Amino acid sequence: MATSLHCFNCNKELTFPGNVGRRDECPHCRSDVHVCKNCEHYDVKVYNECRETQADVVREKDRANFCDYFTPRKGANSAEDKKAALRAAAEALFKKK
Repeated sequence: MATSLHCFNCNKELTFPGNVGRRDECPHCRSDVHVCKNCEHYDVKVYNECRETQADVVREKDRANFCDYFTPRKGANSAEDKKAALRAAAEALFKKK
């Protein structure tokens, strides 16, 4: 079963023939792929920036790690998309006529 996700660094779509390995790298920017910032559980608003309560503390969120709870994030960098959408909505709301 193929695994696909978007790189946290360059936002390009990546596809792997199986699970993402700890040593896998993005072929476009050479960033590690098995990192917190590419994980479904990554959330900057919660304790330890991880929604998985049993995961070990990882200090470097953009470096390869051994987390057993890693789940590839689906879709593009959602934080950037939300930020752009909120900005557009605010500009539309306060737009001078």
